[in-house]
Amino acid sequence: MYNIILMSQPAPGSNPIMNFLPLILIMVVFYFFMIYPQQKKMKAQKKFRESIDKGFKVVTIGGIHGKIVEINDNYFIIETEGTRIRIDKTAVSMEASQTLNAPAKEEKK
Repeated sequence: MYNIILMSQPAPGSNPIMNFLPLILIMVVFYFFMIYPQQKKMKAQKKFRESIDKGFKVVTIGGIHGKIVEINDNYFIIETEGTRIRIDKTAVSMEASQTLNAPAKEEKK
């Protein structure tokens, strides 16, 4: 068993940085493909939620469509067909709400 441990040790005079280089490269790739895009998306969602104002049409992550009637610190009050519902600010779907409020595109003739 000790022979395996002795054989797995780097040869004398080899560069220890070269031994960790593949691990470092994997961590860098993981950061740029997984962590950075997620942070960027979270910042965009936060900016979107802060930009919502009264009269804005929203869609919740549960699929409820409504119009913002009142804004508080942690929640919105939306109105759907005469019914008022209090929803958490994080329950607003950014993608669906942006397409709902996007100006209509003119068709080319």
